[in-house]
Amino acid sequence: MRAKDAVGRHGERVAARYLTERGYEVLDRNWRGTGGELDLVLGDRGRVVAVEVKTRRGTGYGHPAEAVTRAKLRRVRRLTAEWLRTHPGPWCEIRVDVVAVLLPRSGAAQVEHLRGVL
Repeated sequence: MRAKDAVGRHGERVAARYLTERGYEVLDRNWRGTGGELDLVLGDRGRVVAVEVKTRRGTGYGHPAEAVTRAKLRRVRRLTAEWLRTHPGPWCEIRVDVVAVLLPRSGAAQVEHLRGVL
């Protein structure tokens, strides 16, 4: 596995742990659909939350959340609709969030949860 991929997978684990500690239920991880992948799909009191996780070791190339472009959000929206077609349920609401994970050289990861970006 490339170092970049390992950093991304670690960030996804950090994000999942952060969100489950706040009451979210992980419904899917790394769900592959037509033309892409959803990092996390969570349940929150009848709501489906698709989460795009971006992880960086520093801010030299900008904050991790800045890497989530409009094109990426369109892809997440399309993949979320595909996930919903394959996972029917009594969902009352759908939301797309971004979790930015910053991994400093020492100390705990810094996590920022941006709700309802789309």
